Amino acid sequence: MESSRGTVTASGTLEAASGNVRLADWFYRSKVASLLWLVARLWLGYGWLNAGYQKLWGSESAAFWNGGGAAVKGFAAAGVAGSKAGTGGASYGWFAAFLHGFVIPNASWIAKLVALSELAIGALLILGLFTGAAAFAGLALNLVYMFTGSAGVNPAYAIVAVFLILAWRNAGYLGLDRFALPKARDLFHRRSPMVKPVVPARPAVAPVH
Repeated sequence: MESSRGTVTASGTLEAASGNVRLADWFYRSKVASLLWLVARLWLGYGWLNAGYQKLWGSESAAFWNGGGAAVKGFAAAGVAGSKAGTGGASYGWFAAFLHGFVIPNASWIAKLVALSELAIGALLILGLFTGAAAFAGLALNLVYMFTGSAGVNPAYAIVAVFLILAWRNAGYLGLDRFALPKARDLFHRRSPMVKPVVPARPAVAPVH
């Protein structure tokens, strides 16, 4: 049949779909596209690495690593207050309750966990080691920050992280994943040694005279 986009046939539809699949396959599997993901990895990894560094040894260390979690407590308290005032903050009541009941009382160790997590995420992304998992962990932190009511760089980080998760097969090819992923695949798919079935011996039959 004819349409404004051209002739639509069964074979034409299949060809179009095949073209879309080939494009997605190129982005998320090809070694050439891994150069694109290298740029995304380095940009996102540096952002996380720097954020973790500042919380451990830099300008934010007094509020995170050495401050008893003051920054986390203030961040969570602002999210709860904004939610109650209807001016933003944690827009969902269940998340405001989570901040009030869990995050604020445990702010000290959560602050240290956040600092170490950000540093580790950044290092793994830059090295290209378990890129998909590192991007997923970064996305989880972005969502926590955004649920609390903070935007900043989090939406941009989250978008890049989603693409890196989708491209986990080749996002770290120009990195340590080139060697680590095959090793991990072999480790988890290693087959058990074959055990030969034991055939019971047949009873001896006495000769007939």
